[in-house]
Amino acid sequence: MQNENLNILDEVNKGATMGMDAIHYVSDKVGDQTFKKVLDVEYNKYKEIHNRVCKLYNNYSDKEPHETNNMNKMMTWSGIQMKTMTDQSNSKISELLMQGTNMGIIEGRRLLNEHHEIEPDVEKILNDFVVMQEDSVETLKKYL
Repeated sequence: MQNENLNILDEVNKGATMGMDAIHYVSDKVGDQTFKKVLDVEYNKYKEIHNRVCKLYNNYSDKEPHETNNMNKMMTWSGIQMKTMTDQSNSKISELLMQGTNMGIIEGRRLLNEHHEIEPDVEKILNDFVVMQEDSVETLKKYL
């Protein structure tokens, strides 16, 4: 059970750090200041989840939560660079961010459905993360 809680916290943290990385990688491509502010708010939501995971992780381990590895970061960065080479519109950037966010929602819902024996505080942060991502998709849809 302890391992399950740590694994879920690691997955949430990986998702949060990937979200922050993706927003960081596209932010310099955004010219629309309103959209840039929206992305800043989204970034801060991921950062808040990351911070909550780090605090909670200390209850289950004396180690640090896992983050995305350098290879995944490089693949995310290069994918964004390639896909925005000819189109840096709000619509394209929103689409790219939504694709990643949807993958996070699917993984988060899967974890919620498969793990019924996790601690309530771990379940809460996982659920909050999924709901935050679902809200992010709704926000990003406005920019398609």
